[in-house]
Amino acid sequence: MGNPRDSFNHVRSAILTTIFWTVVVGGAYPLLMWGLGTLFFPHQSGGSLVVRDGATLGSSLIGQDFESDRYFHGRPSAIGYDSSNSGASNQGWTSAALKQVYEQRLADWKKANPGAPAAVAPPMDMLFASASGLDPHISPEAAEGQVARVAAARHLGAGQSRALLDLVRVHEEPPQLGFLGEPRVNVLLLNLAVDQAFPG
Repeated sequence: MGNPRDSFNHVRSAILTTIFWTVVVGGAYPLLMWGLGTLFFPHQSGGSLVVRDGATLGSSLIGQDFESDRYFHGRPSAIGYDSSNSGASNQGWTSAALKQVYEQRLADWKKANPGAPAAVAPPMDMLFASASGLDPHISPEAAEGQVARVAAARHLGAGQSRALLDLVRVHEEPPQLGFLGEPRVNVLLLNLAVDQAFPG
């Protein structure tokens, strides 16, 4: 038989180790990261909220459902942009439901954007929801494909329509660090800029 004192020491060591790492990993480390984030990145750690005239209009990190033809539409969301329930539909390529949703989105895109250039219609990111359901960005092609609709809804002339297209291109963001991901356009920030440039 082993020495009972040795067994007690092993148990005590295991308990103390568990308590130590619970405090460090479950308490001290998260508090440290929160403190550093709040100190050095206050806007990002606060949710990257977009505020205009004292009103919070949304977050630049979470998509919104823009339905009016006067605005650029975001990427479809399987969860209705519910930030408390991030996720996808989890439907595979053989799913009949996914095929039905795809065909409906394709028809909706063509109906809403008859003036979209054939080369960029329909963009895939407007036909498939993202994995998170919260994506605030669309591809530059998806944004440019909506210019004709937004211009028509706002009754813009030819010169203003070209200015609207330029505005889309100004809001194109490059890949992160120059090589991570693809170029993208933040829909909320673009729509706010559109309202400011073409308030009528």
